[in-house]
Order: sequence, then C-alpha cells, then structure tokens
Amino acid sequence: MDTPHIETLDSCHYRICGELNFASVTALLAASRSYFNSAQGAIDIDLSAVSRADSAGLALLLEWMRMAATAGIDISYHNLPEQLMTIARASNLEQVLPIE
Repeated sequence: MDTPHIETLDSCHYRICGELNFASVTALLAASRSYFNSAQGAIDIDLSAVSRADSAGLALLLEWMRMAATAGIDISYHNLPEQLMTIARASNLEQVLPIE
C-alpha cells in the first residue's frame, strides 16, 4: 500500500500522494487539519499523485469541503483520478465537488 501523505507546494497549494482508501484516509484527515486552520482565503489540492482511491477517498474530499466551509475558505480539487470521478458520477456528486 502507498502510504498517503501531503506535499506542500506553497502556502495554499498541496499535492496528495499515495492511496486514498478505507485503511488510509483517517490518518490523512488528521494530518490535514492544520492546513485548514492556517489557510487564508483558499486551498488548492492536486490529486495527480493519488495512486488508487475508493469511496473513502471521495468521503475525504467531501469532509475537506465541510472543513473549508467551516473555516470560511474556498477549496478546489485538481487532477482527480478517474477512479474518484467514476465514484463521484455514480453518487451524483460530480457537480458538487469543486473540481478545476
């Protein structure tokens, strides 16, 4: 399993690397909390380095949207893997996600 981690590209741009699945998203969620607490205005998340994802990965993206709304910041996702897009379409969430 590819252990997920967050790469900081700059103060509001991040890249998610590794697998997003039931076994791994809890740790990634915990690691991401500080980014939302310190963000100013917007967060951009690049998912191009996600090697594999399941519905827990989609749940993580939805939770990040909730956290961003609570913090009063905008969030956008870039380069969603096809696995996540397929799950989002099947769940009728494709239009809900802030995909750039």
